[in-house]
Amino acid sequence: MGRIMAIDLGTKRTGLAVTDPLGILANPLETIPTNNLLAYLENYQSKENVTEIVIGYPKSLDGKTTHMTGPVLALEKKLKLLFPEKSISLVDERFTSKMAMQSMISMGSKKKDRKEKAGNLDKISAAIILQTYLERK
Repeated sequence: MGRIMAIDLGTKRTGLAVTDPLGILANPLETIPTNNLLAYLENYQSKENVTEIVIGYPKSLDGKTTHMTGPVLALEKKLKLLFPEKSISLVDERFTSKMAMQSMISMGSKKKDRKEKAGNLDKISAAIILQTYLERK
């Protein structure tokens, strides 16, 4: 078995999450600048056995595309070229940021800390995307 990685693509920052080696538990991994994403993925995957990649697919509440739909589809295409041996999937990411914020609140994160640690929100969102994928699988 290999790890499954999730990507929550943003214009400035991208949140990443990964499963344990058995592919059972979703864990936040890292938040990185979006312009470093492909280099980071190549480096990470040279060290870890990642067999699948899931990307959060943005939709509005009524199911229509958003301003991030185009960049996500472009990333999916790049990843299929870069990692042809891996399964690349899109997962509906509606409400993940809200759920991530609620997780931070329930863990006792103060309002000031949540504002300063926006990167935590991105990687927690990626973990929620990954957990959603695992539950549906």
